[in-house]
Parts: sequence; C-alpha cells; structure tokens
Amino acid sequence: MNARSNEIADAVVRTLDQYFRDLDGEKPAAIHDMVIRNVERPMLEFILQQAKGNQTVAADMLGINRNTLRRKLTDYDLL
Repeated sequence: MNARSNEIADAVVRTLDQYFRDLDGEKPAAIHDMVIRNVERPMLEFILQQAKGNQTVAADMLGINRNTLRRKLTDYDLL
C-alpha cells in the first residue's frame, strides 16, 4: 500500500471511530452501505471532474468498466 492509500484508510478509520463514539449506546447498522455511499459518490464526482466529464477516461482512472461507471453514476444521480 502506498502512502496515499494509507492516508485514505486512516481517514476512514478516524471517521468510523467518531461514528461509533457518536452512537451514544445506539446499535450500529448498515455500516458497509454507509461507508461505501459516503466514499463512492464524492470519489466518482471528483474523478469525473478530473476526466473533464469523459466517462471513458474516468473509468480508466478508476480501473473499472465504462458500463460499471455509468451504472454507478446513474445510481448516484450523477448523469
């Protein structure tokens, strides 16, 4: 893992730590979906901006198929 990956992982751990502290005794639920939705959408927006709206370039940057990217953009109402 490179330094940037560690920074991202550290940010996720800090955020989850805060999430659990803020629960104040309540039972956590749907954590996986919460994390994915809160990370994936802004990542897609940022990468699409970096690719100047070019979905093929964005998909290449993300290392995913263009059709997968389009589905995710549709899921997040980003199209």
